[in-house]
Amino acid sequence: MAVRDIASTLRMRDFRMLWAGSFAASFAMNMQQVARGWLVYTLTSSALDLAWVTLSFMLPMALFSLWGGVIADRLPKRRVIIAAQALNSAATVVLAAIIYTGNVTFWDFIWIGALNGTVLALSVPARQAFVPELIPERLIFTGMSLTTTAWNVSRIVGPAFAGFLIAWVAAGDTASARGVGIVYFIIAALYLVAAVTTVLVSKPGNVKERDGKGPLEDIADGMRYVRANRPIFGLIVLSVVPFVFAMPVNALLPAFNEDILGGGPEDLGLLMSAMGGGAIFGSLAMASMGGLRHKGRWLLATCVIWGVSTLAVGLAQTVLVASAVVAAFGWLTAWNMSLNRGLLQVRVSDRMRGRVMSIDMMSHGLMPLGVIPIGFLAERYDIAVALICAGSAFVLAIAALALFSRSVRGVDT
Repeated sequence: MAVRDIASTLRMRDFRMLWAGSFAASFAMNMQQVARGWLVYTLTSSALDLAWVTLSFMLPMALFSLWGGVIADRLPKRRVIIAAQALNSAATVVLAAIIYTGNVTFWDFIWIGALNGTVLALSVPARQAFVPELIPERLIFTGMSLTTTAWNVSRIVGPAFAGFLIAWVAAGDTASARGVGIVYFIIAALYLVAAVTTVLVSKPGNVKERDGKGPLEDIADGMRYVRANRPIFGLIVLSVVPFVFAMPVNALLPAFNEDILGGGPEDLGLLMSAMGGGAIFGSLAMASMGGLRHKGRWLLATCVIWGVSTLAVGLAQTVLVASAVVAAFGWLTAWNMSLNRGLLQVRVSDRMRGRVMSIDMMSHGLMPLGVIPIGFLAERYDIAVALICAGSAFVLAIAALALFSRSVRGVDT
């Protein structure tokens, strides 16, 4: 049944074009993560500076994602997505030229991170809300899982390609920025591909009826809607906690690779590809388990195990062991997030979909709440200690929510 659903979903041309664009954009983002992390750490040798660069990317998501939800409900979603990817492509070309000529500084990564984060905050709610408009309701879980799978495939190929390309062009000179510059030119081309494939989607995307309300009133309506629907509020909460305590693993992995494991760019590419490989199995597992009962209980259980895997990353001492652990981390990330997003999509009202997706997106912007203190721990002690503390806090936070939050306990309602 799952295989037939996947085939049926991919036969729908509009969804297939949107999916292809999502794949190209996610491939670009994952290449960018390796290239950015490697060059920033080469320039500064500071785990805290890696955290600041991540903050510049994530903070706009907390500040502007709610406005992205209003845009998703008010404007044709296709137009929003095309404009966002075209802007990302143009900005990345500028940064690629700066890097390639050897004039890059730490602050260049701050401004491009802020721009990329703002564009994502204003456009991702439209992309997520667009999926249910292109496929029938019975295939929503499959469509969301396929979107997650595209993201995770890019996490395998993108980081490995970026890491090996940097190493090959640098020819052993790890201080060279030339390889990173070439990678950024490729990233810009992929963002352009994402814009072009979205142009080929025939449906413009639904817009809400004009009701005379302003953007702030729309945001307030969305917040009230989420707060009044406890299962939806619980799902949002269970999206926030992992981004605070688990996602710093992604931000600090370049420093962990160099300082704890003694690895090079090839090893960093291998680690991130292992994480992506595990995530593919997780998202495909979710695509084949749409009829799973007690999804809320599974969501809570995988959150706890996800926290344990975060702690285990900090305990790894070799590239081989770390690869196995981050693969499990990736599996849990994809399975949990696919389940959470699927439950949100099938439970939310269509007129509120963009705004609810934007509130979920805002949780991504809360990642710096964990990255910065964990970055300080990494500077004060070491990165392994910081990740062990993050994993422990993750498990304790989920346990406390399961015990004391009726909204979290009610996600199965």
